[in-house]
Amino acid sequence: MARLLLCSVCVFALSPAHAQEDPLDLGTLILNTAQRDTRSILDTPVAASVREGEALDSKQADTFGELIGDVPGVLIDGGPRGIAQEPNIRGFQDDQIVLRFDGGRQNFNQAHRGRFFVDPDIVQRVEVIRGGGSTLFGSGALGGVIAIETKDVDDLLDPGRDFGARIRGGYSSNGEIGSGSATLFGRFGDADALLFFGVRDANTDLEDGNGDPIRDSQLDIKNGLVKLGIEPSSDQRVELSFSHYEDEAVTPPNANVVSEDDNEVDRTAENQSWRLSWGYVPEGSDLIDLSVLVYGNELEIEEDRTRDGRLDNTTYDTIGIELTNRSRFDMGAPVTLVYGVEAFQDSQEGTRDGGDRLQFPDAEATTVGVFAEATIELSSQFDLIAGLRYDNYSRRPDGDGLDDVDEEFFSPRIGFSYRPTDQWQIFGNVARAFRAPSLTELYNDGEHFPFGVFPVGPGTLTSGSNVFIPNPDLDPEKSTQFELGARFSRLGVWSDDDRLTFSANAYYADVEDFIEAVVTAVDFTTLRPGAAPGTFVVDGTTRQRNVDARLWGFEAEMDYDAQRWFAGGGITVPRGETTDGDPLGSIPQDRLTAEFGLRPAPAWEIGTRGVFAAERNDIPEGGFPADAYTVFDVFASYIPTTGPLAGAEFRAGIDNLFDENYIIFPNGLSQAGQTFKFSVAATF
Repeated sequence: MARLLLCSVCVFALSPAHAQEDPLDLGTLILNTAQRDTRSILDTPVAASVREGEALDSKQADTFGELIGDVPGVLIDGGPRGIAQEPNIRGFQDDQIVLRFDGGRQNFNQAHRGRFFVDPDIVQRVEVIRGGGSTLFGSGALGGVIAIETKDVDDLLDPGRDFGARIRGGYSSNGEIGSGSATLFGRFGDADALLFFGVRDANTDLEDGNGDPIRDSQLDIKNGLVKLGIEPSSDQRVELSFSHYEDEAVTPPNANVVSEDDNEVDRTAENQSWRLSWGYVPEGSDLIDLSVLVYGNELEIEEDRTRDGRLDNTTYDTIGIELTNRSRFDMGAPVTLVYGVEAFQDSQEGTRDGGDRLQFPDAEATTVGVFAEATIELSSQFDLIAGLRYDNYSRRPDGDGLDDVDEEFFSPRIGFSYRPTDQWQIFGNVARAFRAPSLTELYNDGEHFPFGVFPVGPGTLTSGSNVFIPNPDLDPEKSTQFELGARFSRLGVWSDDDRLTFSANAYYADVEDFIEAVVTAVDFTTLRPGAAPGTFVVDGTTRQRNVDARLWGFEAEMDYDAQRWFAGGGITVPRGETTDGDPLGSIPQDRLTAEFGLRPAPAWEIGTRGVFAAERNDIPEGGFPADAYTVFDVFASYIPTTGPLAGAEFRAGIDNLFDENYIIFPNGLSQAGQTFKFSVAATF
């Protein structure tokens, strides 16, 4: 049936069609927040990808894995449960990546509990910077930066109008997921406002490609967003936004493993975020292009274990401020200087049944950084980039026997950008990047997970649980990263209205003090007498340790749009190991993505996407290998711009068309099987 449907789509797409009436906008891609400046991606001297607008909407995504999991070099870890998803770039994962929502940092990371607290429906743009970015973004930018921007009034309001509304409804068959949202937006003189509310509810568990339920994969979310903007003068803009997100699910605490009766918790999470920004760009000034951002996040997660009522409460709050200015001047050569200061503080608290929870100890972390990066135009074709950042960070645990941590780090970078022609760019970088150990890595203690009793010799060796061993002596992760890449972009390649873009890059990262968790099934250093005569107790342990590692690889992506048809794809070839030659468990599979589509009429678009992943067998001891897989999706949209249905959007698609049963390494769960998706939206 699925293969017949794919053939039918292709036949329809190749049938005679009307000519394209209104050419699509195939203008230059622009990179905004992820480089602390606005520039053409062809002038960006780092490996970067941008996904926005229709490219995101066509996914009809219920999770961030579906939304951006196919970007070269990027993997969304955590399996099919959206509640557990976290980013992975080139094998750097979790808080080795700076995650930003509307400019503010989202620093929370507690294993298996996810980092994405926003409905995909309100996302307008995602920028990904791959590679060490600590010169501009400080701690955590070992793997890069993911900057997520939500929709604003300019994205939704039609020209010539002052007010509008958008409603959307969608359905995904796998999990019986219903989604809906309503957005109001308008401009009132020098002010503008947006109000969004969305829900996404799953009624059954997901099923994998074999038709087996992925137990406890239901997730219900609600997300509200308010944005207010005012321009008191032509050179200033002030914005205030507030987001409230909540989700609810029954899940194992480790939400990327198989769920069983004895490990279920009833989880609720609430995340509140606010942003206040001021932009000041005086007309005619080359020295002042100022951005000021103050932000805060308040996250609370409650987990009520169903078998015995044990209640865990987790809170994680972040408050931060950034001041960034851009100046342009001449020092014998034109110079663009991006510089500023950043400070943020994270605080966490964990309780279990109202008492202290050693697995998530009370602690506070403060980071202050100053940075500057100069782009020096040595000629009309050649730019030299040099930057430096200084960070000072402290960690303050609230507990006896746990040491404070105070460290500092310099993050230099030097690079170049060479434009041999208007269509080509060649770039390269050498950068130092770092990540300070998280509060949990330094101080977590207590039980990790329980396990049973087994006999050994004449007595009984009771191995009751695996326990965390705190390590406040962890060193920060430090890396020296090398990158060389090229880009090509051209309008009018084979016809007057087509566009071809291409990029490729190779990288190598030498990482000192890479932090990895070592899980020991039976740690005999914990051996001690048991309560009964002739018995012993021994625990397993989970320790964080520093090792040295190497990560290297190759990435490329290509997009071609000829108005009537389009094609694209990407390739990711990541590698990594410790300096002793042991494999790293975070390195994703080799992956090729491909997309092809047609626009048989101005309002129609139909196409297919494919993901081809290689097997992954070179894994650490105790890990689980992953087989190769091939997954196809098909999609179609009808978006009329004239007539009685103007302003409406009709979308349909099938994810995992052939119902492949597969696992995305290093996840441990099968992904969702065949899923039919439908959505309707109207803007008026």
